[in-house]
Amino acid sequence: MSYTQLTSEQRYTIYALKKRGETQTKIAETIGVHKSNVSREIRCNTGGRGYRYKQAHRFAIRRRKCKANRRITDEDWEKVEELIKKQWSPEQISGRLQKEDNGNISHEWIYQYIWHDKENGGDLHEHLRVKKKYRKRSGPNDLRGKIKNKTSIEERPEVVDEKDRTGDWEADTVIGKNHKGALVTMVERKNAYLLIGHVKRKTAEGVVEEQVRQLKPHSDKVLTITQDNGKEFASHEKLSEKLELDVYFAHPYSSWERGLSENTNGLLRQYFPKNRELHEVKPEELEHAVDRLNHRPRKSLNYRTPHEAYYGTTESLTVTLGG
Repeated sequence: MSYTQLTSEQRYTIYALKKRGETQTKIAETIGVHKSNVSREIRCNTGGRGYRYKQAHRFAIRRRKCKANRRITDEDWEKVEELIKKQWSPEQISGRLQKEDNGNISHEWIYQYIWHDKENGGDLHEHLRVKKKYRKRSGPNDLRGKIKNKTSIEERPEVVDEKDRTGDWEADTVIGKNHKGALVTMVERKNAYLLIGHVKRKTAEGVVEEQVRQLKPHSDKVLTITQDNGKEFASHEKLSEKLELDVYFAHPYSSWERGLSENTNGLLRQYFPKNRELHEVKPEELEHAVDRLNHRPRKSLNYRTPHEAYYGTTESLTVTLGG
């Protein structure tokens, strides 16, 4: 029995009759096709929220287009699985594969693949990134003390907001459980390129030394840095002097002014969860996290990676899966 391509009207009828509780045999008789066509249609084109006729029609059209271009093989799905396990999102995988002319697998298909894997006892879903809820901080005053001689973000040049040049950074810290240890993060605004340092104690002296150590090799690409108001950034004048850059401070409790830094720190929690103390962190752990995040494609970079954007290079990431 050959498969008959269904129309959008037939898919609507399947949706309506299925919702009414009709059997697949009855549905097939109503729309004039063999019941195996209905069975295959429901099996192949059901999404995460059940069978919906508009979504099913989109799935079918994309599948036909994909078959016209190139058959999706088991090797393609193995590649997708490997990228999922590197914590790439389905959208990042789909976008990058298309950018490299290496397939046409939509992110919706990848999500379906992941949920079907979960239903069969697989663990691919555990590699998906989950958005965490942020609790709004309250309080009329900044209780963390005042930083001397700081320059407000209000005086920062407008060119920094435009993200048209390389060299403007955001800095923050990721604190370990029980305030034991911290990561010092610096991310470049235009290219989302990340540097990470580590301090056993979150002192101003220790943080600035780590910032200098991380940024010095990039001194030709360091123009400004915008920081949080935490006391750990109190030695900003030393940072400015050693690296010849301008330091600015965001307003207290205004995390959106350092949105890229906040988002990056959230991604880092995949590798350094909140329930972990950070007074002891191995260098290879930092290297692994930095490598993963700097070589993960970003939609904001047109599916280039921060490493590619920052250094002006191109890598075949989905063919040569290193690291």
